[in-house]
Amino acid sequence: MNLFYTPQLQKPQFKLDEEESKHLIRVLRKQIGDVITTTDGKGMFYECEIIDGNAKGCKVEVKTERNGDDTRNFQIHLAVAPTKNINRFEWFLEKVTEMGVDSLTPIITFHSERRDVKPDRLEKVLVAAMKQSLKSRLPELHEPKKFNSFITQSFEGDKFIAFIDKVVTQELAQLCKPNKNTLVLIGPEGDFSREEVEAAKQQGFIPVKLGPARLRTETAGVAACHTIHVINLLNT
Repeated sequence: MNLFYTPQLQKPQFKLDEEESKHLIRVLRKQIGDVITTTDGKGMFYECEIIDGNAKGCKVEVKTERNGDDTRNFQIHLAVAPTKNINRFEWFLEKVTEMGVDSLTPIITFHSERRDVKPDRLEKVLVAAMKQSLKSRLPELHEPKKFNSFITQSFEGDKFIAFIDKVVTQELAQLCKPNKNTLVLIGPEGDFSREEVEAAKQQGFIPVKLGPARLRTETAGVAACHTIHVINLLNT
């Protein structure tokens, strides 16, 4: 199944944007009367019939709609320092979207080597991953935040900071609770500074390990997301 994305989807009829329309009509060779699946990225799938096969603005009509199967009773928010090599950060975004993540925030830390990102490019990565993995929800990408500003924001759920240090003995897998919103901070290549860890602890974050190995930033983000999902699966 091919999935098409229309963020401002309207019923009963709407147009796909030019990029989606070109792919639908010129690449997939769909015609009037064919039925396609679309999503607005907000948890719904829509079965739509093509009523105008214009490659610059294909018009469709909603025939049926259903809830996506990726709705959960817990939320995952990952706040991750962008990697120096932006391709690695985009890989991370792609993989956690495939797994299922709700919110993402790039954070700027003391050891950050990359302090700017292109939100439009990152959004495209998220959309492509959502479509490829047939998700009905697009993760919310927040604007980059400085570490000290981000940790003071309110969050309804458990908060963790992944940190490599011999005094950190507890694993995320041990402390993560099922059916509960979870926020995890992941640092840059040089990790968080000790001052940042102490500041996070004062804001209610619990230092955790993500396993016995030292992980790259992007791998750590994927590991955290996977761990949260496994804990919830084992307790369903």
